[in-house]
Amino acid sequence: MPARRGKGGPAVTTKQVKQLDRVIIRFAGDSGDGMQLTGDRFTSESAAFGNDLATFPNFPAEIRAPQGTLPGVSSFQVHFADHDILTPGDRPDVLVAMNPAALKANLGDLPRGATIIVDTHDFTRRNLQKAGYPTNPLEDDTLAEFQVHPVDLTGMTVEAVKEFGLSRKDAARAKNMFALGLLSWMYGRPTETTVEFLTRRFAKVPAIRDANVTAFRTGWNFGETTEAFAVSYEVKPAPMPAGTYRNITGNLALAYGLVAGAVQSGLPALLGTYPITPASDILHELSKHKSFGITTFQAEDEIAGIGAAIGASFAGHLGITTTSGPGIALKSEAIGLAVMTELPLVVVNVQRGGPSTGLPTKTEQSDLLQAMFGRNGEAPVPVIAPSSPGDCFDAALEAVRIAVTHRTPVMLLSDGYLANGSEPWRVPDPAELPTIDPGFATAPNHVSEGKDGTEVHDFWPYVRDAETLARPWAVPGTPGLEHRIGGLEKGDGHGNISYDPANHDFMVRTRAAKVAAIADALPPLEVDDPTAADGQPAKVLVIGWGSTYGPIGASVRRVRKAGGRVAQVHLRHVNPFPKDLGEVLARYDKVLVPEMNMGQLRMLLRAEYLVDAIGYNQVNGLPIKAADLSRVIADLVEEVDDSTLDMDASGERSNA
Repeated sequence: MPARRGKGGPAVTTKQVKQLDRVIIRFAGDSGDGMQLTGDRFTSESAAFGNDLATFPNFPAEIRAPQGTLPGVSSFQVHFADHDILTPGDRPDVLVAMNPAALKANLGDLPRGATIIVDTHDFTRRNLQKAGYPTNPLEDDTLAEFQVHPVDLTGMTVEAVKEFGLSRKDAARAKNMFALGLLSWMYGRPTETTVEFLTRRFAKVPAIRDANVTAFRTGWNFGETTEAFAVSYEVKPAPMPAGTYRNITGNLALAYGLVAGAVQSGLPALLGTYPITPASDILHELSKHKSFGITTFQAEDEIAGIGAAIGASFAGHLGITTTSGPGIALKSEAIGLAVMTELPLVVVNVQRGGPSTGLPTKTEQSDLLQAMFGRNGEAPVPVIAPSSPGDCFDAALEAVRIAVTHRTPVMLLSDGYLANGSEPWRVPDPAELPTIDPGFATAPNHVSEGKDGTEVHDFWPYVRDAETLARPWAVPGTPGLEHRIGGLEKGDGHGNISYDPANHDFMVRTRAAKVAAIADALPPLEVDDPTAADGQPAKVLVIGWGSTYGPIGASVRRVRKAGGRVAQVHLRHVNPFPKDLGEVLARYDKVLVPEMNMGQLRMLLRAEYLVDAIGYNQVNGLPIKAADLSRVIADLVEEVDDSTLDMDASGERSNA
């Protein structure tokens, strides 16, 4: 075999390289072991290489859970492939475990034959007891069905960086970079980007910088030279449409979409918010973009944050507020105020497990009914939901368009899975983005007869556009457009306070009709039913919303690979529903609605369209697993088609 030179080492014999089409790796350790950074760097390397990928960070809510315990385990899963994938994967092919707790917390997710790389340094009697192991699993038959590589990652790291004069504790912290170097060698990841990253990140502390770079390179060289790892693997780049790509998380994409919305509408934007997991990253990112007219205001509480955003909208700016479910509960009265005043407002809810404080770092879709009905009185708002981390950009831009065009608060429902997960994202050409016209009122819009019989031209704030039913948006201080708005009911047209029963009934129905009219401009639903073109349409439809897009898509692929006919529809607009949704639902004998809640979209579909929708519901704080969902879909297909599908032959994680 030819020789090649290791990173910083002597020429060595090249080992066998095996081709793979996809790999799922999970890095796991104590919450202080740097697993999120390790996973993020491996993801960045894979993105630079050109793989398609999807990630799933998973970490405890506590800032510092007890070290070495199961509740303190943090993990980062990355799925990378040479083809289009939709999920971070159900079950890891490789687990990197930094201590006994990390091993035990993740062992149940591994398929038989999976590779385990484990740091042996912390497998002491005390740490084994904290993790609940009566004996050392590395010395008994606990791991017999896996490929186990015990490696003293900590010891080798400390030895490799001792020249930099760090304390043993500080030296040991670089073990995550040793592990990253080893995995980078195993899967042929580019290393230059990580070396550049570490050099920048620790530039102010040369000893820490050099120790991390050295640990990373030592891990790479260890893989190249040790006999313990006889094979490395190659996953080729995935074919993608031409364009400029970057790896992006959902929160980052959402922030960029809000910036784009402000730019495309020509409006200065104000984010009035209060930090809350998992939405805080949006505040952090938007605070960097003052050059685009973005102002960020971290208020003393949730109510003050949305109050400032509504004030900005009244002043002719784009008002934005971000939060998670508990914050929406606090903001509900102010959202009702924005409904009454009919001002543009974007309300971002990055959903997490509830109720109350619930599961702050875990994902859920349990706020849909809160978004639909969580205000007093009849106060409808449009609700839209992104389907992937990259789609958060387009959903945010769409939320701005609807809010500005239709003069209404808009609820955007992301979730923790989308917010923290990442995928390759094609950077759009600004010329491709829609222009959003705020259409400010510039002149009086009403003529009345004065006391002396002459015409009086004045401004009525509730005269409506005939097509959208949106009221005019007048910037305060515009001569001749003086007006009052507030939380009390408005008189039709003139906007003065009105307690007239007939007027209230009319205004309630008008506000509802305004939201319903948004559906007039929505495109027809995209129904993925490939056998319909051959005159053999599916009889089973799987419909979802938000982040279930990936698991549903992966499940549908697997059922089709087994020979089953199944259709898929995914909703971005949940209120109002697309106008053709009822007709689409009526085509199918069975309608399955997978959700990370107890059946909230299913309830809405059953109420609106009288369809006997079936729920597949999960509320464990984790994304739906494609393998489990595919079996449920297959059962429905077999029932309606009177057929038998060989799901095992389709491959449990095929094309996931």
